[in-house]
Amino acid sequence: MKLRNALATLAIATIGGFVALTAYSKFFPGKQTVIKSVIEHPVGLAGLHNGDSSGLNFIPAAKQSVEAVVHVKTQSVRESYNPILEFFYGDSYRESQPVVGFGSGVIITGDGYIVTNNHVIDKSQNIFVTLNDKREFEAKLIGTDPSSDLALLKINAEGLIYLPWGNSDNLQVGEWVLAVGNPFNLTSTVTAGIVSAKAKNIGIIQDQNRMESFIQTDAAVNRGNSGGALVNISGELVGINTAIISPSGGYAGISFAVPVSIVQKVVKDLIEFGTVQRAVLGVSISEVTADLAKENKLDKIEGVYVSEVRPNSAAKDAGIIAGDVILSINGVKVNSPGELQDQVSRYRPKDVITVEIKRNDKTKQFDVTLRNLQGSTDLVKVGTFEPTLGARFEELTKLEKTNLGVKNGVKVTELGPGKLKDEGVREGFVVTQINNQPINTVDDLQRVVKSIKGGVYIEGVYSNGVVAYYAFGLK
Repeated sequence: MKLRNALATLAIATIGGFVALTAYSKFFPGKQTVIKSVIEHPVGLAGLHNGDSSGLNFIPAAKQSVEAVVHVKTQSVRESYNPILEFFYGDSYRESQPVVGFGSGVIITGDGYIVTNNHVIDKSQNIFVTLNDKREFEAKLIGTDPSSDLALLKINAEGLIYLPWGNSDNLQVGEWVLAVGNPFNLTSTVTAGIVSAKAKNIGIIQDQNRMESFIQTDAAVNRGNSGGALVNISGELVGINTAIISPSGGYAGISFAVPVSIVQKVVKDLIEFGTVQRAVLGVSISEVTADLAKENKLDKIEGVYVSEVRPNSAAKDAGIIAGDVILSINGVKVNSPGELQDQVSRYRPKDVITVEIKRNDKTKQFDVTLRNLQGSTDLVKVGTFEPTLGARFEELTKLEKTNLGVKNGVKVTELGPGKLKDEGVREGFVVTQINNQPINTVDDLQRVVKSIKGGVYIEGVYSNGVVAYYAFGLK
């Protein structure tokens, strides 16, 4: 998938998905610069060096990484239509066209768990994985996390070569790394570069609760590398290659990877719960700049500025207020929104963390009990499957209701064989009423569906604001 918009804004993301600040930047003056996605047995390996480039040895790390990186092919069906013919003659003039996509993935266990990017497999009906030895498997989608642009797949195989977890926290700017993937639909390809920056937040993930704290590198990454491995010279996985900044869509020396600190948490949650247990502070934040420090009379340019504290949030209950500057999370210093997000993303709702802040030039510490996106300390359950309609549903968050302009509704998160899929309902559809009865919870939906004998009339809305109606009969 290509992100089509020119690089006009870099959104400074906030904990809990609350937008705090938008900054503008031109990476290539005089040229249109676009941020694009880059679709289209553990062994600790010694990549030795003697303090100078002549002693570097990438061969062991490259050899192991190539065996553990896979080619991901997706198949989907999309409708194309002539709006004029459809206006006069209805839906009968719509045509379905097969669409094939490509990307990369990383084997992380010997029994076939594979990490890739969410945008590689998004909206696909079938996913196929080709190993470096040419074996092909159909993959099962275990779960996705649009907020971090990650997805977890599983193939039915044993004894696979896989990459051991590295430590992205220990990466240093200037350190050598390798990017391994399948650019331009080629077989596994290895490129080398250095870590250019850490904890970069660039506003490319198209999710309201986006979680961005990218590793920036200058390793050559192109379309097809999405979901591939970023490894250190010991052959350990330190990131999942996700995006590039490019004036032309090709390699320009600026690429981004999701750090393994986030990947490990997402993978563990998807395997254990089927969904990511995301904890939030409930604050809007921005970077402390010289101008902001001067405007707010801060004595140092450090930490992360709290511009807003949400009502009934974890931060408010703990005593954090707007104007505070967050200095550290559990003793780890944070100096950018990306660093703060990275630290908080490691925890689950109900976990207690220590937040150090500065207020009126004095430091204070608060014990904060983290909450989920719904504002409670409960672990989030996977959406409930309703067999009569053939779909899985989740309740809306307060933010989702606000963005959609609805007071109630439940969201379709997965479609299986059944009435809704037959009628053309798409994932993401929000059911607000069934047979003129408001639907506030999944329990409401199940109760109403069980009581129906005969016709069903469903009213709802899609994420783009389009209101839709579906009518069909039940046996």
